Amino acid sequence: MQRILSDQLAAHTGETVRLAGWVHRRRVLSKVAFLVLRDRRGLAQVVCPSAELPPEETVVEVTGRVAANAVAPGGVELVSPSITVLSQAEPPPVELFRPALGASLPALLDHAPVTLRHPSRREVFAASSAAVRAFRSTLDELGFTEVFTPKIVGTATESGANVFAIDYFGRPAYLAQSPQFYKQTMVGVFERVYEVGPVFRAEPHDTSRHLAAYTSLDAELGFIADHRDVMEVLTAVLRSMVRATGAEGVRLPGTVPVLHFGEALEIAGAAPDEPDLAPEHERAIGAWALREHGSDFVYVEGYPMVKRPFYTYPERSFDLIFRGMELVTGGQRLHRYEDYVAALTARGEQPEAYASYLAAFRHGMPPHGGFAIGLERFMARLTGAANVRETTLFPRDLHRLAP
Repeated sequence: MQRILSDQLAAHTGETVRLAGWVHRRRVLSKVAFLVLRDRRGLAQVVCPSAELPPEETVVEVTGRVAANAVAPGGVELVSPSITVLSQAEPPPVELFRPALGASLPALLDHAPVTLRHPSRREVFAASSAAVRAFRSTLDELGFTEVFTPKIVGTATESGANVFAIDYFGRPAYLAQSPQFYKQTMVGVFERVYEVGPVFRAEPHDTSRHLAAYTSLDAELGFIADHRDVMEVLTAVLRSMVRATGAEGVRLPGTVPVLHFGEALEIAGAAPDEPDLAPEHERAIGAWALREHGSDFVYVEGYPMVKRPFYTYPERSFDLIFRGMELVTGGQRLHRYEDYVAALTARGEQPEAYASYLAAFRHGMPPHGGFAIGLERFMARLTGAANVRETTLFPRDLHRLAP
């Protein structure tokens, strides 16, 4: 007998079927007992003749007849069951049958292999998966090609700081801070590329918004006029991602407001010589966008080069702030070899150290640009989570290396 899932029960009323899943809850009343089974699609109620039921989280297989019951999940339940234990469970560290998990964030993370089973936790990561599918499908429709680049590199991407150094067969190497160099190189092959993958930052800040490893959604496109072309693609991608998650109340208007960096400093009440936006500045700018434009999103362009990577085209970079927090960094890149040599030399770095990266620019590259979205931070802002670790499956930070 083929296994069916909990949400398919109603279509089999009157039939004998087989379910399999976890014991979500046991309810023993004076004259009857109920076992609530959980599978990947939801919950199913099983009416049991005996109060001797397997403990919560035990994996079981149940065969029984489907009967209508308006008060049961989905309007049906399983009666006259035969229960086979597939895997016995110890008592879980938290009660997963409760509507909400009352445990603290450290407890949720410490016991993640079990707490992730709770419907509220599963919903977050199901939505995260839907967001990534939307990212991919939107860019596929726009003629992008997905690429897969190395995560062990010989040169730091963003800077010499905040990188994880490793021993690579006796030679120095690093965990990739981003696929930046490779996705630019691949613009010379496919013109439009994207990648979904892990990136690593030796992040010294122990805050609610920083992680040492996260999932980056990167895109790069060639033959652009300027960074506004990149912003147009990014807006389309985000619109699709928000829609795919089913999130309600997200304000993403037809035209996202755009501020120059100088205007942003003025709105935030910051000194005009500030080289970057601090978190409190981002919150002030996010509040302005919502108040003046009814938007949860706002672009800030024209950042000073002192806080931008060397490959940035001057005055053509941007950040996207989502609900008061920087979510995306992007912009136009340099595309001429001589400009790279000049930019690196001005920073006191040797172009020879970037020889493999610069090779593509020796042989002709179009004007291009791109962006990177931090998936976990996107989901945190989308769901209203107070800490990005709430939307990260197994967070890595200053203190956490397990589970």
